[in-house]
Parts: sequence; C-alpha cells; structure tokens
Amino acid sequence: MRMTNKIMRNNSAYNINQNKILQDKLTNQMTTQSKITRPSDDPVVAIRALRLRSNVTAVTQYNEKNADDARQWLTLTADAMVTVDKVLNDLYNQATTSSSKYETADDLKILLTQMKQTAAEFYSCANVDYAGRYVFSGYRTDLPVTFTAEDIKDMEVHPVSFNIDESYGFADISKVTYTDYSEVEDRTNNNTDTETSYEQSVKNSTLYRFRISYNDLDSLGTETKDENGNTVSAGRKLTFTMPDGTKVTATATKADGTVDKDADGKPVITTTAVDKDGNAVAAADVPEVKEFSNREEAYKAIADGFSGIAYVPASGELVFSKDFYETNFNEAAFNKSSTGFQVNYDKSTWKNGDINPVHYFKCTETRNMAAPDEKPDLRKTAYNTQREEGRNQDIYYDVGYNQQIQVNTRADEVFTHDVQRDMDDFEYYHRQLEEIEKLQENLDKELKECAEGTPQYEDLTKRIEGAKKAWTYIRDNIHTKFENQITKCKKYMDEARVAMTDNATRGSRLELISTRLTNQQATFKELQQDNEGIDITEVAVELTSAGLTYNAALMATGKIMQTNLMNYI
Repeated sequence: MRMTNKIMRNNSAYNINQNKILQDKLTNQMTTQSKITRPSDDPVVAIRALRLRSNVTAVTQYNEKNADDARQWLTLTADAMVTVDKVLNDLYNQATTSSSKYETADDLKILLTQMKQTAAEFYSCANVDYAGRYVFSGYRTDLPVTFTAEDIKDMEVHPVSFNIDESYGFADISKVTYTDYSEVEDRTNNNTDTETSYEQSVKNSTLYRFRISYNDLDSLGTETKDENGNTVSAGRKLTFTMPDGTKVTATATKADGTVDKDADGKPVITTTAVDKDGNAVAAADVPEVKEFSNREEAYKAIADGFSGIAYVPASGELVFSKDFYETNFNEAAFNKSSTGFQVNYDKSTWKNGDINPVHYFKCTETRNMAAPDEKPDLRKTAYNTQREEGRNQDIYYDVGYNQQIQVNTRADEVFTHDVQRDMDDFEYYHRQLEEIEKLQENLDKELKECAEGTPQYEDLTKRIEGAKKAWTYIRDNIHTKFENQITKCKKYMDEARVAMTDNATRGSRLELISTRLTNQQATFKELQQDNEGIDITEVAVELTSAGLTYNAALMATGKIMQTNLMNYI
C-alpha cells in the first residue's frame, strides 16, 4: 500500500483530534467532578445514577424533613403533657390534703379557687399549637380544642348551637348525696310542740345520675325570637336511648309549634317512647321526664319520691332515684345492651375555655350567619359524623420506605370533661356549706335575742339542733367528695400518663428510625459518589499525560510534514 503525505496528514489530524476529545472529556470531569455529562457517555453509570439520586432524595426527605417535623411535633406534645401531669398531680395533692383540713365554707372557698385555677390551666394545655396547627385537635388542626375569647366574641355576633349525641356505660352512673333541711329553714310556722324535733326532718339521701359533659344546656322550653318579637325557633328536644333499646323523647313543643308552659313559666314536658323495633310504648311504661331549673329542686323532687328522670339543664344532669336505677340502669341491663345509654341534647350557651364538642362527640353545629341587624334566619349547618365512623383521627408521617409513625395525640385521650364538671360539683357543695353556716349564724343570733323558756326560744333551740345535724351531713358529704376526688384524680393521671407513654414510645421509635435513615443517607451518598464521582488524582494524571501526548503528537506531525517527495527530486 502506498502511503502518501496526504494520508499521513489526515491520520495525524485524526489522532490529534482524538487526543483533544480525550482532553476535553478529562477537563469536563475535572470541572464537573462527574464521570459523565450526558447519558450516552456511559449508559450503565447513568441508569445507576438515576436510581441512586432517587434514593438519596427520598432518604433526605424522610430524614431531614419528615422525621424532623415529626420529632418536633412529638416533642411539643410531650412538653404539653408534662404540664398536664403536673396540673393533675396538683389537683391530686389538693384533694389529698384537703379532705379533712378545710372545715368552714371560707376555707373551702379558698381551696376551690385554687382548684379552679389549676383546672383552667389543665384545659389551656389543650390548645398548644405547632406552626399554626393544634396538636391535640386530630384532623382539625386549624381548630383549637377549647373555645377561645375570640370564638366567644364571634358567637356574640353569629350565635352557635350544637345538637350533641353522647353515650354512657354503667361505670358512668355516679352517686350524689343530697341533704334536705327545708323544714329547718321554713319560718312560716314556728314549732311550739316541744316533743317535735327538727333533727328528725333532716334527711340525707343518695341519688343517682348521669352527668352530661356540659352544664348550661338548652331548656326544653327555649324560644328564639328576632328583633321584631317573632319566634324563629321554639322548644328543644331531649332524646335518650335506654339500655334495652327503648328510645324516649321529651319535649315541651306542642303540635302548633309553640312551647307549652305552666303557670310558673316552666315547660310542660310530654314524653313519648318507641321500643327497639320502632313500636310505640304504652304511656304507662314511658319514663316520666321533668325539667328543673336547678339541681336543688331536682334533688329534692327525687328525694321526695319523684320516680322518673329529672333533667337539669343548668347543671347538665339526668337524676333519678335508687328504685329507678335498680330497675332500668342496673349492671345486668348494660351487660345485655349493645349501645349503652345514649342521650341527645342541645347547647347554645358557650364560654371561654369550654371544650369544642366536635373533638369528642357526634354532633351538628348550626351557626347564625346573618348580620347583627338582619333577621336571624340565615343559618349554616355542619355535621360531625366522626364518632359514628370511629374515633380514629390519628395523623401519620412517612418516615421511611413503607414506614409510618403516628405523631399526634387526640384531645379525648388526655383532656376529660370531668375535671371541670368536678369543679361544678365542688361549687354546689360549697354553696350548701355556705348556706347552712349562714342559717346557723342567723339562728344563733336570734336565740341570743330571745328570752329563755319562751316557745320561740324552744323552737330556735330545736332548729339549731337540726341545723347542726344538717351541717354534719353536708360536711361529711364534702369529705366523701374529696375522698372520691382522690380516686378520680388518680384515674385522670393514669389516663394522661398512658397517652404520655405512648407519645414517648413513638418518640423513641422515631429516634431509632432517624439513626437508621442517617446511616442510609450516608451510604447512598457514598454509593452515589462512587458511581458518578471521579478520582481527582487519577484524572489529573490522565489529563497531564494527555497534554504531553498532544504536544508530542504536534511535534512529530510537524517534523513529518516538513519533508515531502519534492525534497528528493
């Protein structure tokens, strides 16, 4: 084969260009720190790089974002529950040291003030938020657990009413003790019979009740009127389902839509019932329901022989006698029941610190959306069916491949209505103690001004003896209440500590997951570097070698190209 200068020139140019291509490749590797700049450079490296980059991105998202966010949520929840535990422990200590220490109404008032402030702090912990999301509110992270001052202010413009369903079991039946000393107080007729003793008229009765989660419920005779005096809505219904499935409805609303009231302005309650199959129950078998304006009236009615259910909207109670309890609400009845005892009621009056029922119960919210100067007939209704669908509103974060962790603790796991309702009971007992002490003081004062040996003196002496007996009963009732409160506070603490332990356990698990994710992240980044990255020393040597080769090739080609066939002719 004849090798001409042109062939040599072309071959030399080609080889020099290939050397330049290698130099360009090595230069790009040095500047980009990557083996390839386009998939075609090395398809195997490119495919592996895509997979490793996806792994690194996912692990980084899990470890540096999701896990970190979950950790902060769990930490904030834990801090709040530490405060909750301290508050409940304070209530426990107050109940423990106070059962026999506080003798007078003034002493009890001081204690009650301390306990109410402690209870208020208990509920304030429920509104802890993380980056604008309330941590105890389940899925409703934009809604605080308790109503705030801003909520109450808004309700003054746009009133809100809730229709609430609440369920109870046998353990929810509580006892309440009522001391009746009305004859000691009654001064219409002085007792001139020296053989009669007021002590015998003082009775201490044990009643039974379901304590509803709220007080200040709507009366069955509630009417809502507009600014023109026209009735917008009349009457309310109280519906409850007995353990045997009988559904009882009590209402004061007549067929024409008006409220039936007696001469004293109290609603006249009509009660109907259907059995579990929907058949009407005979009127004689329907439990009688009466509404009372306060618990004192209701307790006295039950103690005096009322055989039905006393509904007390002000205190939020359904009260009944021992006979009614043994017949309808005994433990055997609840054991046979699949639903327990259910009650449906209305509440339209709210105050700052009240728990929003949507976090706890199946309920219907009706909000008046009309402007203050408009007729209140524009209403917005929202339904909360979560309790029918299940109590699960747990929030999970993805913290790994096919791995989740729960970050939230629901309000109903920690914050019970009973703490506030216990304070309501203490207020009632304090008021009783205050009233009997005032009665004793007045009787003692009258006795000092009365001549000894007169019928009035004898009457006052007997009244004082009756008042002392009543005071002893009431003081014993308070003592028993404090003793029971010790057990209740222990129960509240146990429930809160279970939730605290669950939260801490999830936090410990998250730390293990985070450690593994950190290791995975380092491993994937190392693999990514090994796959895509270069050995700078090796590339630098290759680049230097390529430069020397390029320069040598230029010199050799130049020398060759200086001589051609014409030089020898």
